[in-house]
Amino acid sequence: MKTLGMIGGTSWHATEAYYRMINEGVSRHIGTQGNPELILHSINIEVMRSRDGDRIRAKYLEVARLLEQHGAQGILICANTPHMVYEHVQPRIGIPILHIADATGAAAQAQGLKTLGLLGNKPTMTGDFISGRLQREFGIRTLIPALEGQERSNHYVSKELTHGKFTPEARAFFTGEIQKLAAAGAQGIILGCTELPLLIRQEEVDVPVLATTDLHARMAVDFILEREPGTPPVL
Repeated sequence: MKTLGMIGGTSWHATEAYYRMINEGVSRHIGTQGNPELILHSINIEVMRSRDGDRIRAKYLEVARLLEQHGAQGILICANTPHMVYEHVQPRIGIPILHIADATGAAAQAQGLKTLGLLGNKPTMTGDFISGRLQREFGIRTLIPALEGQERSNHYVSKELTHGKFTPEARAFFTGEIQKLAAAGAQGIILGCTELPLLIRQEEVDVPVLATTDLHARMAVDFILEREPGTPPVL
């Protein structure tokens, strides 16, 4: 098995979910007598909340290099928004970063979905690191909420979900936005905040949801087990 480096902490709730799902996924393949070798570095979430791009990029590069030096053969960033550092960090290290948009795009292609709605915090929805990569690598078009919906989505993500707070009000808001995006032509919905799958379940909405946390964890399991793309998932 390959050794995976994990960059977590944004938030620790999401990191905990990643750690559990990766271990469970590997165990389904090798049995409970063993577990994968993981190297986890948990970053203080205040680095991301600073909105200082130079500081964020420098920190993720520093941690990625440390993980590589300590034997990681690949890196998983355990959240959506920090993938904004991918273009800066990947060329400066010698091991692959498993991109969350690639896991999402492959799952969408497998379901024949060509237009997706994207929910998350404002940087994730309005930035290029998810939607742009989906367009470039998979030919997938992305829709996002109107400005008011972006602001409210950002509020719930940054002020509630990443603090471990999951309320009926937030659930009602996001299910409403999913309905709006579906009416605008979205064939599926990207739950582009690592905590959103903890709030919204597939059975609660009428369109396919792509839970980036789950899909990214499956990609990590396949990497650890050196499984070929397209192999039936173990999660």
